[in-house]
Amino acid sequence: MGAMMGGGVGLTIGFIFGSYSILRNGSGPRGLLATLSQYMLSSAATFSFFLAIGSVIRNDALLPPHIEAARLQLLPPLVRSKAEGAMLVRARWDAERARRTTA
Repeated sequence: MGAMMGGGVGLTIGFIFGSYSILRNGSGPRGLLATLSQYMLSSAATFSFFLAIGSVIRNDALLPPHIEAARLQLLPPLVRSKAEGAMLVRARWDAERARRTTA
């Protein structure tokens, strides 16, 4: 996904900067279309490369991002045993059942 987004951004930026360069300096011996396409493709390749690396680094977790965020937000920083964790889960389930029956 990062590579596709980077490619789109790179094509747009390449078009803008390439058009400006051609208007300012001329198209050169290769022609208008070849010069503009070189600007666009090189910019798209650069942006897509870096955004692809960024998306891989960002999504390097074992858990999906929403579960990881919930885990980091809800759990205290201390480590608990399995028995304590099971008691907490049962207490939360009981509280949820009690809340549903009263509502």
